[in-house]
Amino acid sequence: MRAEDMISRHASAWRGATRHPFLDAVRDGTLPREAFDLWLAQDYLFVADLLSSQARILARAPRRDQTVLAGGLVAAEAELGWFEDKASERGLDLGAFRLPATQDYRRLMSSMEDEPYAAAITGVWTIERAYLEAWRSAKPPAAYAEFVEHWTTPEFAEYVSGLEHAADDALSNAIGPEREAAEQTFLSVTRLEREFWEMTFSEGGDRS
Repeated sequence: MRAEDMISRHASAWRGATRHPFLDAVRDGTLPREAFDLWLAQDYLFVADLLSSQARILARAPRRDQTVLAGGLVAAEAELGWFEDKASERGLDLGAFRLPATQDYRRLMSSMEDEPYAAAITGVWTIERAYLEAWRSAKPPAAYAEFVEHWTTPEFAEYVSGLEHAADDALSNAIGPEREAAEQTFLSVTRLEREFWEMTFSEGGDRS
């Protein structure tokens, strides 16, 4: 089993994770600034949680995967700094409390640390692959061009490709229960990705 196979096998779940009215509104330039800023503050908290979780996954990763995971940690730390700069420019408070979707994602990433390695690396790949595809769907951007371009760079795509190779290697060596855990993690991530996009609307954001 390859990581990519999960996307075709669970096509509906994948569409829910990577296509959403939030992204359509970003692409069309109709998403209100307040709604985007609410989402941005929660994404900052998400990246901080991912950094912590991935550091612990790296600690038990096989040697072949250490380079790509370590590179991801460096990029995540730099991403937090970029978020802080953007927040300063936009007058945005990044000290917001975690909304339910952000908190649920935090719990999932924490649980990934205790899953078989194949499930953990599949989870990291799913998170980043979904993020890349979702923001690609928001092109061509209007008011949020700077953000869409930042989250769809060739460097990010290359990192996602490296994670996919790592996930494929882990899955090829995994036994039945480990593969089942990896697939369940894939599905959990897709569900939470959808909820993370939906969060802005459910918390009072406006689609118009």
